[in-house]
Amino acid sequence: MKQLIQSFKTGDTILEEVPAPQVAKGQVLIRTTRSLVSLGTERMLVEFGKANLVQKARQQPDKVKQVLDKIKTEGLMPTLEAVFNKLAQPLPLGYCNVGKVIAVGEGVSEFKVGDRVASNGPHAEIVCVPQNLVAAIPANVSDDEAAFTVIGSIGLQGIRLCNPTLGETIVVTGLGLIGMITAELLLANGCRVIGIDLDAEKIALARKKGIIGINPAEGADVVKSVLDETQGRGADGVIITASAKTDEIISQAARMSRKRGRIILVGVIGLNISRAEFYEKELTFQVSCSYGPGRYDEEYEQRGVDYPLPFVRWTEKRNFEAILQAVSSRRLDVASLISERVPLDEYDRVYGSIGRSRSIASILVYKEDAALQHTVHVVPATSFVGKKGVWGIIGAGNFTKMTMLPALEKAKANIKYIASAGGITGTALAKKYKIALSTTDYQEILRDRETDGVMITTRHNTHAGMVLKALAAGKHVFVEKPLALNEDELEQIIDAYDGSVTLTVGFNRRFSPHVQKVKQLVGNTPMNVIATMNAGAVPPNVWVHDMKVGGGRIIGEACHFIDLITYLTGSKVTAVCMNAMGVNPAENTDNGSILLQYENGSTGVINYFSNGSKAYQKERVEVYSQDRTAVIDNYKQTTGYGFKGFSKLKTTLDKGHKAQFQALISSIKNGGAPLIPFDEIINTTRASFAAIKSLQQSSWVRLDTVQVAAAPVVAEPMEALQ
Repeated sequence: MKQLIQSFKTGDTILEEVPAPQVAKGQVLIRTTRSLVSLGTERMLVEFGKANLVQKARQQPDKVKQVLDKIKTEGLMPTLEAVFNKLAQPLPLGYCNVGKVIAVGEGVSEFKVGDRVASNGPHAEIVCVPQNLVAAIPANVSDDEAAFTVIGSIGLQGIRLCNPTLGETIVVTGLGLIGMITAELLLANGCRVIGIDLDAEKIALARKKGIIGINPAEGADVVKSVLDETQGRGADGVIITASAKTDEIISQAARMSRKRGRIILVGVIGLNISRAEFYEKELTFQVSCSYGPGRYDEEYEQRGVDYPLPFVRWTEKRNFEAILQAVSSRRLDVASLISERVPLDEYDRVYGSIGRSRSIASILVYKEDAALQHTVHVVPATSFVGKKGVWGIIGAGNFTKMTMLPALEKAKANIKYIASAGGITGTALAKKYKIALSTTDYQEILRDRETDGVMITTRHNTHAGMVLKALAAGKHVFVEKPLALNEDELEQIIDAYDGSVTLTVGFNRRFSPHVQKVKQLVGNTPMNVIATMNAGAVPPNVWVHDMKVGGGRIIGEACHFIDLITYLTGSKVTAVCMNAMGVNPAENTDNGSILLQYENGSTGVINYFSNGSKAYQKERVEVYSQDRTAVIDNYKQTTGYGFKGFSKLKTTLDKGHKAQFQALISSIKNGGAPLIPFDEIINTTRASFAAIKSLQQSSWVRLDTVQVAAAPVVAEPMEALQ
């Protein structure tokens, strides 16, 4: 299928051929008939893409600070590599989609095949959208009109926050697409509406609709004009839908408002606010968030958990429906806003001049025979016949892009497939690394007889299910940590693993030259190891904290350091005790200390903290054994104390990823022992479960008593790749 994307690296807007998404649980698969170009939002993205690096940096000063912090902790070259990889990631354009349902996922009962729907899907021939971001279109609303649903809800949410009443005077600053719809909805609400814009054509259209138009380009003083229109009282509310860098717009809004007036920001403007202007009138100011309640809430959007209507009357989905009802009843006229209808293949007529466009709304028109193809050939001439060590990658997220693929390229790995949920990131990476096939159906990799192994880098809750399917298909498996999220998942993997293929978990630290050197120096003698991880804070609503999805940061990330200490000690964990910060720590934490007892008498301490400074190094490992001490500082420097013939090792940042993948590729091509013994992988995984159990019970936990609450082992096609 075809999809519009924006390159931040080259600045080009591209109609890309990508594999069609697959329907997933709680989602709706839609064949697009129309999509609306949001000229304001998409113009910003296109212009940002065309900007040079200095201009990009000036537009995002917060990102510049993050880059500088990363340089301090990880070094210049790794940081630059990460920045350029990030810029190379294509961005899907569009969020105003209309089409017909061609499939519904498990748990979706509101829609059926053939329904006409509006959604926030991108500019693509086929889209897959969660059910709470989809609304049914009334029979008397055309596809062209329905394309305004999502962008209309942005204006509607601004109105809801303003809370206008019958007869009030509301100013709308910026009469672009959102502003014009906002003004017309306010009229329908019984308000007196004043619209401000610099475009004479938009002012003329607004006046035809009954809006009082003010054009500063014609010499009008906007503040004085509003005061004149309100007999000196000022506007009851101001809704700003403009996009501009100047602070003058917020100042004007304050000066034209009445005492205790309301100002709502829907657009993007400068926000250096004058305290005096707001103080003297006791003005209220609020920023509107997109389509309404539910936006950016994963529970609502991705998992379909609705907010109870008696308590949250207007969610984003219910705002979609309200816009469609307003169009259906003809209280909202959007057809008059359409400036042009353009076939998708001629998209450059819109995007080629988007920076100079004077149009209000551009509609992209789609052919209705788009192929539902889940795999596309990116490098058609590639042959894998007779080759050993052919791989398929499942997951195209940051780890795959920033770490794994660069390492695999240097290891000269034979990669036939890459699978991603939407197809865009997978296809972009396939082009960059000359991977033959991009797919949204990861099971095609498992069915392919030429493919010897799979690499799984998806969300943690899908790991166990995918590992089981890959083992059943007779494939070698590399899976990013963790292997499983609970004992039931782990037991199923133990039962399925017969040793005929290899199973490797991405415990890369043991392959770092610094760890290898320390291991060589200390051998397998009993030792004390302290590993400190300055992990950094992750917002509490991010999926890694969800025990059913990410497993929490101890199971999901601290397992790295359990494996590291296991490798250094040459022994296995027998008991675990974990303590967490706080008077009554929860059953999950990212600020805790883990004590490990080993079979050979060694002890380990893992300090996993998220409340440290980003300016401080991320990882530090200390090893104490036989009057000798080795200290690894962030895998860049190792210092030895008491070792004959060794005092220091310095490298660029090297956490062992490259060596790990080189060894993996070589072992599959040439044969050999597993990179990590299977019993060590199982022991490490159980030790991470024991840490959580210890936290829950406030006691030491022996590994033979570990039980972690189970969740079903599932690997839905779309969910698996997010």
